[in-house]
Amino acid sequence: MRYYKILVAGATGYLGKYILRELKKQGYFTIAIARDPSKLNQLSADKIMQAEVTQPESLKGLCDEVDCVISTVGITKQKDSLLYMDVDYQANANLLKEALRCGVKKFIYISVLNGQCLRHLKMVEAKEKFVDELKRSGMDYMIIRPNGFYSDMTEVLKMAQKGRVYLFGDGTYVANPIHGADLARFIINNMEKSIAELEVGGPDILTQNEIARMAFIATGKKERIIHIPIWVRNAALSLIHWFSSQKTYGPIEFFMTVMTMDMFAPFYGKYGLEDYFINTAVQLESE
Repeated sequence: MRYYKILVAGATGYLGKYILRELKKQGYFTIAIARDPSKLNQLSADKIMQAEVTQPESLKGLCDEVDCVISTVGITKQKDSLLYMDVDYQANANLLKEALRCGVKKFIYISVLNGQCLRHLKMVEAKEKFVDELKRSGMDYMIIRPNGFYSDMTEVLKMAQKGRVYLFGDGTYVANPIHGADLARFIINNMEKSIAELEVGGPDILTQNEIARMAFIATGKKERIIHIPIWVRNAALSLIHWFSSQKTYGPIEFFMTVMTMDMFAPFYGKYGLEDYFINTAVQLESE
């Protein structure tokens, strides 16, 4: 089945912008929704609609004549009072309900790699609760489970700029993060296939030590990697859990967990992390 009109929710985010560009490149009619449409002025969406996915009444009619919805909606760095269940679960559930009402053919949702076994984490719990609802909905669906984004690796680059990179354990855990442009192309190229779930990572599997070394090379700094015992990580998580809000604790909990396990998925893409680090290091220096 050939889709034509594609609605992108979360279009102002890191991945959403790449998805819009790839859709346009491949000739789809794109509809972007955002709380603040002015943020989309620089993008070439065919139609921009203002809506707040946490408010169901604002979504009425949004999916009229839409063939497929792609949602990257989730809490990243919002500073309002909303929690993961409000956004990663409920906002997507609101969108799904409207998509069902309007007869949308397919709903594509971007979750996380290994989400099924990370449900004990606040951030992932909400995402996977929506995955469960999507599967029960009767809608034709696709769950995309990407590894970490290159943009997440910028934190390693910033540590290298300051002269030290901190890793948990001995730094031998492996990962193959993926560039947003590669992930967007993967999603669109698989969009019309009859596949329920897909995992995807970037072209290179790297140890955390190798990622840190790449960051030092890109920044021109002398290599200094500090390996932190796992027990310190466990103690820190307990303290942060008791003395911080869910909004603060959630991202730290997720980061500290995936940094102490192997995270790799089937290879895809053409953009290497080394080039990303080099280009991003130049940008950081100019800031």
